[in-house]
Amino acid sequence: MYLDFLRLWLKDQVYIGLAYMTGILPIKKYGNHSALNMFREYSMTEPRKFLDYFGFNEAEVKELTLEYGMDMCEMEKWYNGYFVDLGTPIYNPTSVSEYLESKVFSSYWNNTETYEALKDYITLNFDDLKEKVTLMLSGISIPIEPRSFTNDMTTFNSADDVLTLLVHLGYLTYNFEKSIVQIPNEEVKSEFVVSIKSLKWKGVVNALNDSDQLLQAIWNNKADIVAEGVQKVHEQNTSILKYNDENALSCVISLALYSAKNYYTIFREFPSGKGYADLVFIPYKKTIDKPALVVELKWDEAASGAISQIKEKNYLSALEAYKGDLLLVGINYEKDTKHHECIIEEWKM
Repeated sequence: MYLDFLRLWLKDQVYIGLAYMTGILPIKKYGNHSALNMFREYSMTEPRKFLDYFGFNEAEVKELTLEYGMDMCEMEKWYNGYFVDLGTPIYNPTSVSEYLESKVFSSYWNNTETYEALKDYITLNFDDLKEKVTLMLSGISIPIEPRSFTNDMTTFNSADDVLTLLVHLGYLTYNFEKSIVQIPNEEVKSEFVVSIKSLKWKGVVNALNDSDQLLQAIWNNKADIVAEGVQKVHEQNTSILKYNDENALSCVISLALYSAKNYYTIFREFPSGKGYADLVFIPYKKTIDKPALVVELKWDEAASGAISQIKEKNYLSALEAYKGDLLLVGINYEKDTKHHECIIEEWKM
């Protein structure tokens, strides 16, 4: 009935010069309603010339934070992370506005109609969707093909369809150049965590709950406890993750250190020296009393080799501006024995 209404109201009517309609999803074209092809669709996966009108850009947010005397670093952590059209950063405009009014960094997604639906979508376990959500929760990007999406909220034939819908709803961000999706920021990540806990994904939930203790063990240079904790997380999530996979190990470390987001800006594959450090944790200004961390992962080698690589490839060169305590953390996984080893070395910049 709605499609009939649109066709009769808009199609070939002399009183219509232009109709601009906004909404969550493009209008679906069912069979005999193909006459609605007078619409041009601009979506989160293909914004084209309307990119400038999708959310707030970085310059606009900087201007707002100066005007309201707010923290730009925290704003970026919570509400940035949407990348459309070759990596242009976009902020969630609703959340930015809510924060400027309330002066409280928080997730405002639970006030939206789609919040309750999130857990319904991520339980549709097409093509290891559960594994892909877990990988994204740990900061890993997932390749997708959005063109198979049927433009509605009920017809799903693959994980790509579900992930594309989550892009349209704002729960994921899509990199047009690389055809990958990821969780954009802390606000949205917190909603995924709430949904996962309500769905009782036991291994993931246990890892998130235990992460603060593991972080404390790193700070206290308790390498054996760290190795045991990482091994526990790895074993608990074998039903979700492919156990003998390098991406899985990186995901395990990120889950095990989830609480680090409260103290650090976290970088994956951080360009430094003669290569890329696997994980780098740099303290926020408000948590500068915590040591920075450089974490290097090894597979069927030795944790000591990970520490040597950090030094030999000069990964610390990218932290020259950082003045403070630093911990080098090497973690190795033995594929045959499924044993984890950790070495922690103190360093002073």
